[in-house]
Amino acid sequence: MLTSLWASLACAISGLFNCITVHPLNIAAGVWMIMNAFILLLCEAPFCCQFVEFANTVAEKVDRLRSWQKAVFYCGMAVVPVVISLTLTTLLGNAIAFATGVLYGLSALGKKGDAISYARIQQQRQQADEEKLTGSLEGEL
Repeated sequence: MLTSLWASLACAISGLFNCITVHPLNIAAGVWMIMNAFILLLCEAPFCCQFVEFANTVAEKVDRLRSWQKAVFYCGMAVVPVVISLTLTTLLGNAIAFATGVLYGLSALGKKGDAISYARIQQQRQQADEEKLTGSLEGEL
């Protein structure tokens, strides 16, 4: 949650800086970044958006999503402004939002198993294979 707050702050500030230009693509990317900041706050920290009536319902619906779905959504939101206008401001502004999506993706992968349990499983498989092999050899005799 703290990452999403930092991501929304970075997106909003970078989006404002991006909008101060005469290039229309930079303005479009800046508006998209400001929208990303609002969506991140709305989804991850609805207490920051108490003035929005539907904030709690949106947050409840987002909480029901799986981690990989959140990862795709957040990473996709962060990539769009970079595709629209590839500048340093858009890259740095969306880096933390993209990192939030990556963190959700890593949580979707789950915990890594320890080496001891993995070795134990491999040993059990090897013993089962040896038993099958000895059983088939004994059946032939």
